[in-house]
Amino acid sequence: MKYTVVGAGAMGIRFGVLLQEAGNQVDFVDDWDPQVDAIKQQGGVYISRDGQNRHLVPINIFKPEEYHGDADVLIIDTKQMRLANLLKASAHFFNDKQYVLTPMNGMGHIEKINQYFDKSKVIGATALIGTVLNKPGDVDFIGAHGAGSMNLANQNETPDATTKQLVKELDAAYLNPTLTTNFLGTLMAKVIFNSVINTLCTMFQIPMGEFIQAPTAEKLSKQLINEAYDVCERANINLLSTREEEWQTIKYVSSKTSQLHFPSMYQDLSKHRPTEVDYINGYIYDLGKKYNYEATTHDFLRNLVHLAEFSGNFDQKAFIESIENK
Repeated sequence: MKYTVVGAGAMGIRFGVLLQEAGNQVDFVDDWDPQVDAIKQQGGVYISRDGQNRHLVPINIFKPEEYHGDADVLIIDTKQMRLANLLKASAHFFNDKQYVLTPMNGMGHIEKINQYFDKSKVIGATALIGTVLNKPGDVDFIGAHGAGSMNLANQNETPDATTKQLVKELDAAYLNPTLTTNFLGTLMAKVIFNSVINTLCTMFQIPMGEFIQAPTAEKLSKQLINEAYDVCERANINLLSTREEEWQTIKYVSSKTSQLHFPSMYQDLSKHRPTEVDYINGYIYDLGKKYNYEATTHDFLRNLVHLAEFSGNFDQKAFIESIENK
């Protein structure tokens, strides 16, 4: 099938490049000018794996207003805060025959995508695949070739022939897909994973492999997992795994496949960009409030991340000067 990746950040590039290397036709679209301009100027995107073997991979990339392709499948993957504008700018090449695969972090994106696509064409996905955008036009794939995995589910929970063909092509691209028929349970399992790993690694500026060695890693993880599962039970969301299995997934990925990975939230914070914490820990807390349950640890961590965002962008020199001049 023909693919168009809408949102050519770190993960969008990884999905698209692996599908391209598996023999599929892939185009990339992004509204972040530095990324598009760098890739066009270079004639492709530089790819490395765990910081090694950096090489140029030719790809076709466009700004939304430049693109008029007709893909079979759109892979929509951008930051939650950027999605609405990117969809609006890209709507001219959407049609009712296209399927959408969206492996975005957090929750909130499905409702926006449904403004453009019928639920029967939307496939939610999650990926335990670490990828880093070093700078515009330069992406590092974390983990050995074939490492990582993903789950996906149709929003209508009824897989059809196109979905099954998509799974085959994702498998040929070494993305290790597993098709489920539990849409919300599939998406929320990754939200819970990220609510532990993304937030805690970000707050202490450590990679996953360092976090999992900490004596308190299990206790901290299980406290967040238990609160999240309490919320999902009240919301009648059946998760893919038990609480213990969720912890074991965090433990395995952190210690075996993504030891060197700094999660995307850390990457955003370190580059003074807004994080997606409101769509992860914040989403869990807000969902719980609808059912008269307060996931207080998630709310506390959300506010700590926002404090870190504020302090990282705070002009200390100007503040000191303002005090001294009083």
